[in-house]
Amino acid sequence: MTSPAGRPDVLRGPEDARVTTIELFFDVVYVLAVTQLTELLLHRLHPAGVAGAAVLLLAIWWAWVDTAWITNWFDPDQPRVRVLLIALMGISLVMSSALPEAYGDRGLWFAAAYVALSVGRSLFVASALARRSELHRNFQRLLVWRTVSAPLWLAGGFAAGPLRLGLWVAAVAVDTTAAAGGFYVPKWGRSTPAEWTINGAHLAERARLFVIIALGKSILVTGTVFDALGHGWTTLAALSSAFLGSVALWWIYFDRSSDAARRVLAEAEEPGRLGRSAYTYLHIPMVAGVIVTAVGDDLTLRHPTGESRPAVIVGVLGGPVLFLAGFLLFKNAVLGVRSRTYLTALLALVALGPLGLVLNPLTLSALATLVVATAAARSTLLVARTAKNPG
Repeated sequence: MTSPAGRPDVLRGPEDARVTTIELFFDVVYVLAVTQLTELLLHRLHPAGVAGAAVLLLAIWWAWVDTAWITNWFDPDQPRVRVLLIALMGISLVMSSALPEAYGDRGLWFAAAYVALSVGRSLFVASALARRSELHRNFQRLLVWRTVSAPLWLAGGFAAGPLRLGLWVAAVAVDTTAAAGGFYVPKWGRSTPAEWTINGAHLAERARLFVIIALGKSILVTGTVFDALGHGWTTLAALSSAFLGSVALWWIYFDRSSDAARRVLAEAEEPGRLGRSAYTYLHIPMVAGVIVTAVGDDLTLRHPTGESRPAVIVGVLGGPVLFLAGFLLFKNAVLGVRSRTYLTALLALVALGPLGLVLNPLTLSALATLVVATAAARSTLLVARTAKNPG
């Protein structure tokens, strides 16, 4: 990694890939954010509600991942950077607390906090970097894009109903397409991945930790719902299915591919390009998949032997489908591997959809868990066999 030009008292060393305690402390707020987002989705199980939750997920992800990129360059143990992270953490707390009523009375609170995060971060970097460095110009471009989206977020906070959703869709579209377009600004041109010099091992580790946050939140929500219900055999079976399903998702991501991807990113000639595609974008469907799965688990726990409503079917099957789709794209982007095992599992989950109309939620959840767990076990066995007999 080539160190960006800037004030040496705030920059990381080129080989410093450790995740610091202040970064882990910062992530605690996003446990709340993911939990709040899950609760919001549970109470908005209709098309407009799902679209609204998707917009908020993208906003939460962008708030977190932009900070992860910042701490890739700036040493969080330095006082100025530590103060920045604490300030961003406090603003993130306000933003996360507003999530349940983001489409109600606290829309402006959410929008104002998000804008303060995105614009404030960029202003800090612009002031901390040498003005003639390539990275300084990159963050000037980023600041322009965040300034363009800010009025849309704030206007949405003042608006209500479908107009708020429409304005926020436009705002999040600006934020999510900015990196893909190289933060193009007239006369300044666009940034190239070669200019975004990163420590690949650090960024990979930060993304791994966010996946742990999402999975941990899923188990937390499931355990809380189980504790509030009568501990009958059907709810215990539903809890077991939900827990094993979370374990299977963890196994798929962390068994071998996560470490292999971390090594590839650390050794890549253009880590910025790979970091942008694999870790900034392709982790989004995986995180969304965990959240949707948690919603399906919640609905199953509450009515394990009832009727599988469309929301139940989408949660129980759609969550793992999203996760597997994101993981397949991630694995192909980083490792150049196309896993037939996980593709088959994804197609099997889709095929279970019509059966959801005649099966109760518990049976459907058990079948989905069986498919995902079988795929995880088969992939592990295939990798072990290949390692044992490379010829």
